[in-house]
Amino acid sequence: MTVSTPSLSTPTRTPPATPAPQLILATDLDGTFLAGDAAARHRLYRLVDQHPGIALIFITGRGLEAVMPLLSDPAIPRPDYVVCDVGATVVDGHTLQPLQPLQSMIDAHWPGEHVVAAAMRPFTALQRQDVPQERRCSYFCDPQTLAPLRAQIQAAAQALGCDVLYSADRYLDILPPDTDKGRTLAALARLLDLPRERILVAGDTLNDLSMYTAGFRGVCVGDSEPALTEATATLATTFHAQAPGCGGILEAIEHFALLADDDRYLYPPKQARAAGADLVMVYHRLPFDEVMENGVLVQRPPRSPNGIIPSLLSFFEGGQKGSWVAWGIDDPKRGPFQTHLAVDAERYPTLTAARVPLSRQEVDIFYKRFSKEAFWPMLHVFWERAKFREDDWQVFLKVNRKFAEATAAEAAHGATVWIHDYNLWMVPATLRELRPDLKIAFFHHTYFPSADVFNVVPWRREIIGSLLSCDYIGFHIPRQVENFVDVVRGAVPAERLAWESCAPRFLTYGCAVGLDTMTTRLRVGDREIALGAHPVGTDLRRIHNVLARSDVRNDIFKLRREIGARKLVLSVERLDYTKGTLAKLEAFERLLEQHPERQGKVTLLMVCVPAAREMTVYRTLQNQIEQAVGRINGRFSRLDWTPVRFFAQALPFEEVVAHYAAAQVMWITPLRDGLNLVAKEFVATHGIEGSSGVLVLSEFAGAAAELKGAVLTNPHDPADLTAGLLQALSMPEEEATGRMRQLFGSVEYYDVDRWGREFLEAVRG
Repeated sequence: MTVSTPSLSTPTRTPPATPAPQLILATDLDGTFLAGDAAARHRLYRLVDQHPGIALIFITGRGLEAVMPLLSDPAIPRPDYVVCDVGATVVDGHTLQPLQPLQSMIDAHWPGEHVVAAAMRPFTALQRQDVPQERRCSYFCDPQTLAPLRAQIQAAAQALGCDVLYSADRYLDILPPDTDKGRTLAALARLLDLPRERILVAGDTLNDLSMYTAGFRGVCVGDSEPALTEATATLATTFHAQAPGCGGILEAIEHFALLADDDRYLYPPKQARAAGADLVMVYHRLPFDEVMENGVLVQRPPRSPNGIIPSLLSFFEGGQKGSWVAWGIDDPKRGPFQTHLAVDAERYPTLTAARVPLSRQEVDIFYKRFSKEAFWPMLHVFWERAKFREDDWQVFLKVNRKFAEATAAEAAHGATVWIHDYNLWMVPATLRELRPDLKIAFFHHTYFPSADVFNVVPWRREIIGSLLSCDYIGFHIPRQVENFVDVVRGAVPAERLAWESCAPRFLTYGCAVGLDTMTTRLRVGDREIALGAHPVGTDLRRIHNVLARSDVRNDIFKLRREIGARKLVLSVERLDYTKGTLAKLEAFERLLEQHPERQGKVTLLMVCVPAAREMTVYRTLQNQIEQAVGRINGRFSRLDWTPVRFFAQALPFEEVVAHYAAAQVMWITPLRDGLNLVAKEFVATHGIEGSSGVLVLSEFAGAAAELKGAVLTNPHDPADLTAGLLQALSMPEEEATGRMRQLFGSVEYYDVDRWGREFLEAVRG
């Protein structure tokens, strides 16, 4: 990742527009820029964010750490500069680096936190505030108790060369000398050569008084502290607004004529919205494949088995007007790009595919390279493999914005938007800005890691801020919900409003990804976000139909005849380092070593779907797997028996189901997995067949938390991997039958259709 280090000898950034911005808004936060009704906040935030002639300065009593969560909120404009700690800390708003030499001048006169705290310790009536603070010591104080002590406190502070600031009759700050909001802002204006006549200060408490007395134009927003209103009553440059918060700032901009009456950003035209879709699916792929035939782009059923897509399509069978937003390749060789296509005019007459135009290069960077090389390894706890490139992140943002804009154009007023997976993390932020009326839901199909892993991402605050723009966020299992909550609490102040027990739906202490309780609602700022665990189910109808086909029955018969009396252990997975394929092969090799009586009586059939040729990160892994297969077969093969049969190819779904039915043991050992639908497909196949296959499942797969009856194994423990397989191979028929009955009961009930229905019901409350 490219990291630029700003110089500390000069300001790290000039105001973003011109050397002389039309308006420099220097605003307090609590009660001012963060206050007011939702419409006023939205209008002011959009004005500041989009207007090229406005610079923004946060000037607050908060410490920098307490400001940082606001910088993660995509709804709040990013400030150009931040003055915090009541003027004692000054940083660049984009890099958060100290603004020099101003910061060094303040630091030079601060005796240090511990020195000041020791001087204040004799005044037991003062209670230290437990909030982030630098270059100041902040206390609560009771006015009656404080009155007789004020002179002594003042003298103690002066002895250290410090100033004392009282505010709101209950706060007391010990600050560096000549430091307050007004004087620091004035120094900042001189340093950056900002025109004072274009600066508008905004506040609501006596803590902000110094900004007005420093001679700047100012606004006391509605509902300001009476003491501030009284203290500024005679100041000709101060305007007293009627509306609170952002509404008052907008009044002041108009009052002082800081922007022209015809400024197009001040009063953006209202756009009439045509009737749109009531439900919008936002998915990285279309619900059909696109292929060129004889120079014409045609639609074909998806080649890869994905039970989720038919389930999502089912919501549009009843005539609900909908859109499916996904990318389409914008290639001149394919002819003019078509934004809208019918999905299936007969089955889904009211559903339209809205194609987002992406170049092949954008797809390669956004999906095949960046998502798989940066986010995929991190999400699966292989953070050391992650490659974070700033240039790729900018492409990721660009693509996500395209998705958001397309979605905003498709949705009817108040529509529900359902966004899918980490490739589209940044869509909610832009979509909320464009369409605050929408109900935004997000389902995270991939595993979501704990904070110590997720926080390696350079853009973690932006990602979390975007996700917190949603109304509802779903994950597969409670552990992933709580991992997300853990990350949120490390990024922003969050309040846990509601929670529920995980049992009996999920395992609690019985596997590595179990949990006893799960958060179901968070409050972050003025927003509430609902959370839920919704493990994706499998498409039983599809599997049932496949098993009923004569060609599939014939394939099952051939496989069973070929294996004969031997037991068939099946492994079906994509080529990926998260799947634990090498560890599985080594465990099988140990089984044959330690239990020679099993030689010739068990066959491991591995189907390993290779990655796309563009994904070079997997080439070394495939070579290692092929070498391990060769080693095992070289050691143990006989004329009539090959221990490992390895297929590095994608099989049609019908052939996969035939293999499920023929296998006695399914061996699934990912080192980390969001869910693992292969496990459920195997269970569904044997449940429908009435057979008693045994599922050996990694306890680090999300499905382990719900599939009671599986033999759980730890893929990080070589001995346990071998022991789990041996247990499955040795299991009595009665036990295997009982376990499969329990597994199928869960898989049959919680199928993919129920998953979709329950998720949307939770979203809609």
